[in-house]
Amino acid sequence: MRQHVNPLSSNFNQIERIPSLSEMFCDSKSNLHLDIGCAAGEFLFDLALVNTSWNYLGIEIREKLVKKARKKLVEREIKNLYFIFGNAHNILNDVQSKFILKNLKSLSFNFPDPWFKKRHYKRRVIQPEFINNLSNSLQKGTLISVKTDVKDLFDYMDYTISNNFYFKKIDKKDINYSESFNPNNFQTNREKYVIINQLDIFERIYIKI
Repeated sequence: MRQHVNPLSSNFNQIERIPSLSEMFCDSKSNLHLDIGCAAGEFLFDLALVNTSWNYLGIEIREKLVKKARKKLVEREIKNLYFIFGNAHNILNDVQSKFILKNLKSLSFNFPDPWFKKRHYKRRVIQPEFINNLSNSLQKGTLISVKTDVKDLFDYMDYTISNNFYFKKIDKKDINYSESFNPNNFQTNREKYVIINQLDIFERIYIKI
C-alpha cells in the first residue's frame, strides 16, 4: 500500500504554478483544510462531497495519483476540492504559495511514508525546518493532525512538532468536530486497512498558539 518516492530528488525542484484560491474553489472564503500526502484523494472526495462549507486542498508527491484525482475531480464537477502535485516542502516554502498557509484552518498528515531506515529519516515529510516554516506562517488557532500506524514514526513526528514553541498538544475532546474539516469522521484507505487488520493507530492534534 506504500509506494515510496524520494522527496529529495531534484525532479521536484521545479514547482508548477499554484493558482489563487479563487481559481481553485467556487467560494474562496470558505474554511480551508490541507491534506499532505493525499494519494489519489479518496479521503478528500468523501469530505468535499459532504462538508460543502469547507474547501479541501491535497498535495501529493506521486504524479500518477494526482492525475487520477484531477480526472475524477473534473468528472464529478466538485467545486470545493483541488489537488497539487509535488514535494510539499518545496511547494509551501515557495513565495508563490505562502497564501496557502496563511489561509489554513487545519492540515493533516495521514499515515505518511515512514522511511524506516535511519539514514532515510531526512526523507520523512515532517522535519524541524518544515515545522518552523509552519509556525512562522500559520494563523493562531490553526490545527495540525497527525496519524500513523508506525509507533517509531509517531514518536518522531510528536517530538519534532512538540519541540517547536508555537505548537501545543490538545485533547480531541476539546475540539468541536461538528465544525471541523471532518465532522463525519471519514477514514483514509490506509486507516480502514489498519482497523480491519486490528493494528494500532497513533494520533495527535496540535494547535498553533
